[in-house]
Amino acid sequence: MLWLKALHIIFVVAWFAGLFYLPRLFVYHAQSSDEASDERFKVMERKLYRGIMTPCMVLTLVLGSWMWLGYDFHGGWLRAKLVLVGLLVGYHFWLGRLARDFATGANRRSHVFYRWINELPLVLLAAIVILVVVKPF
Repeated sequence: MLWLKALHIIFVVAWFAGLFYLPRLFVYHAQSSDEASDERFKVMERKLYRGIMTPCMVLTLVLGSWMWLGYDFHGGWLRAKLVLVGLLVGYHFWLGRLARDFATGANRRSHVFYRWINELPLVLLAAIVILVVVKPF
């Protein structure tokens, strides 16, 4: 089962890298003013979201579920963690919606908005790590 944990960690790290980087791309995209930059950011955002983030999220959830069933974890901390992971999945799909807005030219938000939403996964990650390590309830 050690290989499963290692593989899970790799996919979690890759997914979180995307969760942190995609809003940063949105910041730069919202600041871009020329057509070439706009098209480049659209391609980067699409490839990151569809080619890296979404497969890593799916594999993270599948491997995490497999470990959960294999180790039979239980407790209030696990339910709280699952809620936070659900929020991360919702955040992931929201980022996909924002990427579609950029792709269709429907973005109406400033770079400042994207700078703020870039911090959300950090808060959720810190809460998840604390729950898993401390297991307060």
